[in-house]
Amino acid sequence: MIREQEDQAWMRHAIEEARRAELIGEVPIGAIVVKDGEIIGRGYNLREINHDPTAHAEMVAIREACDKLGAWRLLDCTLYVTLEPCPMCAGAIVQSRIKRVVYGTGDPKAGCAGTLMNLLQEPRFNHETELTSGVLQEECATLLTQFFRKLRKQK
Repeated sequence: MIREQEDQAWMRHAIEEARRAELIGEVPIGAIVVKDGEIIGRGYNLREINHDPTAHAEMVAIREACDKLGAWRLLDCTLYVTLEPCPMCAGAIVQSRIKRVVYGTGDPKAGCAGTLMNLLQEPRFNHETELTSGVLQEECATLLTQFFRKLRKQK
């Protein structure tokens, strides 16, 4: 129960990041990296603004966390993200050795943490990540649904 409450509290920070993305017209996906009870990396989607297909929330948060630690290995870190990681982000998570991933809502089009496949727990890789899904799922899903509904109305 305590871990569930902690996960929800941290996920609220990831949701704040997602709201930052939405304010600038980006798809509202947010992520944070936590180590020893401290946020060491924050990120939100910047693909449109940066014209960069790799500027996903997870990638931005991972880069910031690596800069803060001065290392590419994010051992004993947890990544909280509002949407299930895609194949690129799942690969970066495995490569950076993140210990645990917690995500809000699944991604039926690109989810690689259990929906389409599970790259985070693929035993053939040199690292497997602990995984928790569905944390504040409804809130995370609603952010995306409302964003795309508004976008369709504008067109």
